[in-house]
Amino acid sequence: MTDNVQVNKDKEQAVIDELDSFAELPDAPPKRKFRLSWVGWMSVGVVVFWLLICIIGPSIAPFHEMDMEGDDSFLDAYSGEYGTFVLGTDYLGRDTFSRILYGARNTIGISLAATLLAYLMGITLGILAAVKGGWIDMAISRVNDSILSLPTIMLGLIVIAALGNSIPNLIGIASVIYATSVFRIARALGLDIMVQDFVEAAQTRGEGIWWIIRAEILPNAAMPLATDFGLRLVFVVLFISSMSFLGLGVPPPASDWGAMVRENLQGLTYGSWAAIWPAIAIASFTIAVNLIVDDISAKSGGSLAKKMV
Repeated sequence: MTDNVQVNKDKEQAVIDELDSFAELPDAPPKRKFRLSWVGWMSVGVVVFWLLICIIGPSIAPFHEMDMEGDDSFLDAYSGEYGTFVLGTDYLGRDTFSRILYGARNTIGISLAATLLAYLMGITLGILAAVKGGWIDMAISRVNDSILSLPTIMLGLIVIAALGNSIPNLIGIASVIYATSVFRIARALGLDIMVQDFVEAAQTRGEGIWWIIRAEILPNAAMPLATDFGLRLVFVVLFISSMSFLGLGVPPPASDWGAMVRENLQGLTYGSWAAIWPAIAIASFTIAVNLIVDDISAKSGGSLAKKMV
């Protein structure tokens, strides 16, 4: 009887030891909340302000973006029989303030749409390459490297000059160009997560690849990708503004911040600020987004910044 009791105890201890060996496998990292500093919250306020302007800007603008209400070009802040021009007029006598309000929708809206499309393509292909590997990874990576090796502005100029400077073409070329960088970071994150113990534990349990992508890879890659999204948005805003500055951006007479800078450069010789105001709008939005990204990265110990490309 004593021998049977001892055998049963040994079996129970063996089962406990086996369970403890599985307990040593770490769970997926817990979701961490981040807190912004006062600089980060101020930056959030600036970004939210411009996003609201994208929505309500045309409805609160004192003039239409194409109305030539001024009796002269490059007027300073002026109030008279033609109305009140808070920021003066541009080279055609159009209200600069109204055109900035209208231009926010084009500049930020196009950039946001292009960035979202770039992330949709980049994350899909990046995770696919990381999970499948082999010739699929090699083929996608070689095509991605080929596009990435081309100068951004030159590629944009060639494609837009060939296809025309319509808004869909701008969104398409910007999304393809910046999807290459998103692909690299998504692939790197996917490869890093796939070798973690909690993924191996999920595979041991018999979980399918789509479950692992949905429940393990995407949640753990979400924070670095979300932070990188801010940087890509800044790059796309500058790209769209640069294309407009070169005359291949949003088709005129629609207003766009980059085009407004180019059109009113000659006003600088007359002391006009018509080219300065849209430049300040671009700078305020991009700097605010950068400050938010830096704040989030700093609160994460800089680990997010190290994974960005």
